[in-house]
Amino acid sequence: MDAPTYSPKQVAELLGLPLKSFTPALKQDSYTGAEVWALREQLGRFPEPIGRRKQLFLNFKGGTGKTSLSTSYAWRLAELGFTVLIIDLDSQGHATKCLGYEGEDFDQTLLNVLVRKVPLSEVIQKTSLPNLDFVPSNLTMSTVDLALMPMAGREFKLRNALKEVEGRYDVIVFDAPPSFGLLNLNALMAANDLFVPVLADFLSFHGLKLLFETVQGLDEDLNHVLDHVFIVVNSFNATFRLAKEALEALQTHYPEYLLPTIIRQCTRFAQAASEGRPIFAADPGSKGATDIESLIQHVLPRLRAGSAPGSGTDAQQAG
Repeated sequence: MDAPTYSPKQVAELLGLPLKSFTPALKQDSYTGAEVWALREQLGRFPEPIGRRKQLFLNFKGGTGKTSLSTSYAWRLAELGFTVLIIDLDSQGHATKCLGYEGEDFDQTLLNVLVRKVPLSEVIQKTSLPNLDFVPSNLTMSTVDLALMPMAGREFKLRNALKEVEGRYDVIVFDAPPSFGLLNLNALMAANDLFVPVLADFLSFHGLKLLFETVQGLDEDLNHVLDHVFIVVNSFNATFRLAKEALEALQTHYPEYLLPTIIRQCTRFAQAASEGRPIFAADPGSKGATDIESLIQHVLPRLRAGSAPGSGTDAQQAG
């Protein structure tokens, strides 16, 4: 993926400054991500802190657009000035591909960290944004669950591995495969916040019920309570009657977890993911980018507020 560039207008928006007052400082027609970051550091224009968040994107049902959503969400957070790490947990390496890389090009993945005790810092890779890093994945990750099985404290391997680097990042985003196993249990035990992308169809309800039962079990069996659970309706097409009915059912049964922002069906969004580009790098003016920006602006105040509806012990009671 080619490194993104930003117009002076985009730079001013990212730094939260009026273009007119900022124009004398902008002497180029375009700026790289590194140049935007340098300006941010020079001017001290950083976002309001949200604490050190570890956020998991997970749904036991496949095909919900989870990876394109999680990578674009993480990319946008980085553009807004947060330091972000994406950890690809899926052996298919889709998050790695959505960032413009091929998992097979990397010799080490999270497997080396969890099973072979390689420090996480040795596996982290850089992207074209100086404040966005990632841990790649490839087919070697398919053996992680089996390798973790005989280990003592196997549910906490990821949480413990993160201690080395978590102080470097405002947000760590986990992109998980659509399955339940020891790796996803590790991710749930490490996470503060859970994002559950769903499609507006009635098959999503079974997956949600199973996921919430699992979350409830974390508190009962392992004494871990998530701070926030966010349900995100993805790829929504309002022209489909069944989609509208399913959305109404979600609003009825999960009102305290359902985010008000709906990610509309967007051909450009799907195309960008297949090209190995987050939507903000491919088409920042698209419906998909607009909707994810709206989602972020709904989520950030809740993260800053700490306890919120759909968090803490409330999250244990769903399902």
